[in-house]
Amino acid sequence: MKTRLESIRRALSRRVHLAPHDLLRDATYRRLWSSILISSFGAQVTMLALPLTAAVLLQASPTQMGLLTAMEIVPFVLFSLPSGVWLDRVRKLPIYVIGESSLALIVASVPFAWWMGWLSMVWMYVVGFVIGSVNTTAGTAAQIVLTQVVARERLVEAHAKNALATSGSEVAGPGLAGALIKLVGAPLALLMDAGLLLVSATILRGIPVHEERKASATAHFWRDLCAGVRFVRSQRLLVSLAMAVGVWQMCHHAAIVVQILFATRTLGLSEQAVGLSYMGMGVGTIVASVYGNRISRRVGPGPCLVIGFAVCAAGWLLLAVAPANAFGVAAFALMLLLFSAGAVLIFINFLGLRQAVTPEPLLGRMTSTMRWLILIPAGPGALIGGWLGEHIGLRAALGFAGGSALLLALLAWRHPVIRSVKELPKPESAEEWIGGEAEVRPLSDMDPAMDASKGEHDGPLADRRARAPAQRTPDPALSEGG
Repeated sequence: MKTRLESIRRALSRRVHLAPHDLLRDATYRRLWSSILISSFGAQVTMLALPLTAAVLLQASPTQMGLLTAMEIVPFVLFSLPSGVWLDRVRKLPIYVIGESSLALIVASVPFAWWMGWLSMVWMYVVGFVIGSVNTTAGTAAQIVLTQVVARERLVEAHAKNALATSGSEVAGPGLAGALIKLVGAPLALLMDAGLLLVSATILRGIPVHEERKASATAHFWRDLCAGVRFVRSQRLLVSLAMAVGVWQMCHHAAIVVQILFATRTLGLSEQAVGLSYMGMGVGTIVASVYGNRISRRVGPGPCLVIGFAVCAAGWLLLAVAPANAFGVAAFALMLLLFSAGAVLIFINFLGLRQAVTPEPLLGRMTSTMRWLILIPAGPGALIGGWLGEHIGLRAALGFAGGSALLLALLAWRHPVIRSVKELPKPESAEEWIGGEAEVRPLSDMDPAMDASKGEHDGPLADRRARAPAQRTPDPALSEGG
């Protein structure tokens, strides 16, 4: 038996060949990547089951769907800035683990309420608000872990691999989720996501990321909060990125509140057919994950970001004019493919750029401030999409999203700051921005052996972990808002 298992292991290792300096050769990053992969499968169930529960089981109107989406965004606007200050003073990995576990309980509350006869749109609004609240803190903590295990010059590559981790689930997940929803119903299907979230939290607990925080005697909450906002405001690149991605989030949320309604009511698709159509997202994610880093290196992170805006716009405009027949069904799947491909191109560059330019002690506040800025337009976008869908038509909401995103792509291409970014920038000096946050000791200060590897930009991650705190990264497009 042992001989057979060993032969299988050797055969798999020959088939799955990794380059000598591949990020997945590092055990810590590989564990992080595995957690993202597992939680992504559960996310596919929730991505379909929550809106289908509202649209089909509770017969929600387009305006109610817009409100449900907006309820997930409100906590980001309310809590992002103070949570960033707090995160810069605490260890991040425990926050992320608690967040994953909390999300499991929140998601499981939907089938429980359905079983008890309590489920209503008000319950769904509360669930959306609590999910948004958890993601505000735990999601921000999740985005910083990558900078602690991956060298800054490889952040775009790492974000592309993280997106690739979700692509397998996006190919197989929606079809399986649709079948599961048809078999047991949308509310009960959410129990699968709850279980996978708990598995993800268990994996995250074992990630060996060192972080040592020392509270400063001069710490002052509001001064530290203002230091983070002031840093973002002082960086033309960060301000430009926040404006551009904020407008894109408005377009994205205007489209997302009506696309399930369009599929079920205009195209007449069943839950399983919707799930199969969503497999197009996985194809788009795979293509963009494989080629996104190459495109970014060839044209630069800024132009690659603009390409992502244009690809998303094409998908939404296509569905806005699609007929209500078999061609419309194909257009729905193609729209999802284009959206996911464009979103990956946007976020691998957006996340990499903002993390590369920021000093480590400010990463928490920068991440919270940027999430706050880009999600402020998302709530109005969801409400606009819901209003247009109910009073003018679902196609009007999709046309608004696509037309606005296309205009954004044209304006961003003409913007000198975004268009001129051809490589990841170096981080600013932290000295003038440090307000009273905790002191960070890089691993290089504790282990002299680490110093010898600092110049090896392409070396294994195990030799590049001299950049301190602890967390994980979410889904590309939906990482900043859901």
